[in-house]
Amino acid sequence: MTKEIYFAGGCFWGTQHYLKKIRGVVGTLVGYANGETENPTYKQVYTDTTGYAETVKVQYDPAVISLPMLVELYFHSIDPTLLNRQGGDVGTRYRTGIYYTSPEELSVIQAVYDKVASKYENPLVVELEPLRNFYPAEEYHQNYLETTPEGYCHIPVELMEFASKANREE
Repeated sequence: MTKEIYFAGGCFWGTQHYLKKIRGVVGTLVGYANGETENPTYKQVYTDTTGYAETVKVQYDPAVISLPMLVELYFHSIDPTLLNRQGGDVGTRYRTGIYYTSPEELSVIQAVYDKVASKYENPLVVELEPLRNFYPAEEYHQNYLETTPEGYCHIPVELMEFASKANREE
């Protein structure tokens, strides 16, 4: 039985590409989370007036990867101290966040969050909230870096390789 969690980590193209490489992730979908309007389009979200964050819905097999490990690997892909930006992308749509679907997940996620926070001098600005809503992005955004390998990605290649090897010893 799979579970799901939602990660906002800057531009969703790179975040999806990174997360798909993690053993135990069985599906991903890019979209818009925790905003104010119904059925937003990329053009609307891009204005930073809808309240949405570019987000990746992650389906994972908890028998293969634990939620704490998945959250830890997500933190490797972002700078959790940067507000409303990652890489060259700036705006509220590029904020970082972990959006959970079950209240029981909060304590597990919070434990990893606190562990990561203890390694930084500045406070973390990663949202940790229940998922309020999620709308899939347009089809051309799905698996963008697979269909457009020369496309922009804010996550370095070394991190992509790290993701594919990281939880082999869990």
